Amino acid sequence: MASQYCFVLVNAIILLCSLCPNLSLAKETKVLGLKMNAIDGCWRWNPNWRSNRQQLAMCSVGFAGKMSNNIGKDVLNYEVTDPSDNALNPQPEAKKWVTFQRDMKIKLEKPLLIRSFTAIDGRGVNVHIAGNACLRVFKATNVIIHGLRIHHCKSQPPISLGGVDGDAIRLVTASKVWIDHNTLYECEDGLLDVTRGSTNVTISNNWFRDQDKVMLLGHDDGFFRDKNMKVTVVYNHFGPHCNQRMPRIRHGYAHVVNNLYKERTLYAIGGSMNPSVKSEANLFIASQQNKEVTWRKDIVSNSWKFYSKGDIFENGASFVQTGQGGAEPLYNKEQNFQVVDAKSVRSLTRASGALTCTKQSRC
Repeated sequence: MASQYCFVLVNAIILLCSLCPNLSLAKETKVLGLKMNAIDGCWRWNPNWRSNRQQLAMCSVGFAGKMSNNIGKDVLNYEVTDPSDNALNPQPEAKKWVTFQRDMKIKLEKPLLIRSFTAIDGRGVNVHIAGNACLRVFKATNVIIHGLRIHHCKSQPPISLGGVDGDAIRLVTASKVWIDHNTLYECEDGLLDVTRGSTNVTISNNWFRDQDKVMLLGHDDGFFRDKNMKVTVVYNHFGPHCNQRMPRIRHGYAHVVNNLYKERTLYAIGGSMNPSVKSEANLFIASQQNKEVTWRKDIVSNSWKFYSKGDIFENGASFVQTGQGGAEPLYNKEQNFQVVDAKSVRSLTRASGALTCTKQSRC
């Protein structure tokens, strides 16, 4: 009996030791991704993030730049205490930092209009906005949307500010907007639209999944004000089960960098009306249906700039380049960040989507 017990114990120790390297590797991968991610590395090391939530605002990169206008002693801290609470944006003239008291599922009766100088911060709780209307940023500036799970959004009757198609988040004539660490999926129309002259937008660390049309940049082919649009799409995880528009861009410029693309059906990056796109250090994993990453609606001229630099293509994926030059983003000092080798994209995007943060540990 004793010898049998010893045999079982020895085998258990051997099994545990064999698992240790894998556990260590997983931890090392997480730490490596955190170090390389210019946004997460700025604040997620801090175990006291709850008492210093505004630190987040100075961690954004890309065209949104630092969100320094969302911090300060004059910021009104507002805590949502109930899912039926409609005061997510109190006192329109004030700076607002909105948090949530507890886990909740919110079903909005009409689109939530997010005003200027508003930060919506879902860290530390599990907040779902789902089942009806969702979020709209209309003629607003200096907006942060962080840490939400937005899904199953439905179209609504037209409102005074235009139609409501069933997008998770829609920007209309907005500027300086940062959308970070959200999980978006299964909406009636798309997951994220940047339209009608919106510009200086950063879309980072989000998880987009289970959706046909994912991200639209530019209102329509006839809306020429979108020529001034500038959007950074960085550290996002697309998939599984995303078909197209990651993003689809009209007129303007997009820097699409360090993203992971999995299991797309149609195309990843598409466009019309002579947009410029720099696809840089992304990882494209082709599905069996379609190997080509790009799609173009119009007859392509030399004014088109679809440019790939340092991307990695797996499972036969390919990228047809067009136009002259490299379509550089030309960031200023506060927008600039270090692009990471595409070999590390899996680590970089490992924590994409709404984070699970506890009181006892770092986020």
